[in-house]
Amino acid sequence: MKIEKSKAEWKEILSPAAFNVLREEGTERPGTSPLLHNKEKGIYVCAGCELPLFTSEMKYDSGTGWPSFITSIEGHVETKRDFKMILPRTEYHCARCEGHQGHVFDDGPEPTGQRWCNNGVALKFVSDA
Repeated sequence: MKIEKSKAEWKEILSPAAFNVLREEGTERPGTSPLLHNKEKGIYVCAGCELPLFTSEMKYDSGTGWPSFITSIEGHVETKRDFKMILPRTEYHCARCEGHQGHVFDDGPEPTGQRWCNNGVALKFVSDA
């Protein structure tokens, strides 16, 4: 079920940085997310609605400065074409609240060959511990 809130409601519950990324399709500066080097076991959920998007087993160090994953939890993200950088890219967002997460690139490791490059501020980490 989709979650719909007004711009004012999102501003009340999100930090300014999370609002910029999730609701205005912004991008955080590379290397700034505490989740970048997180190696704990657990689940990465949308910072807007807490829908699980990735597991810790999907995460890898891409060297790009953003948390990166080889795939996402099936059915929990939706994609669309993005032409903001002139060349087309695949943008993805949370399937429940439609919050912008990042972009998918075809330069990741096996087995998928994909790099789901995510803004850390758009995620929360829930530890298995």
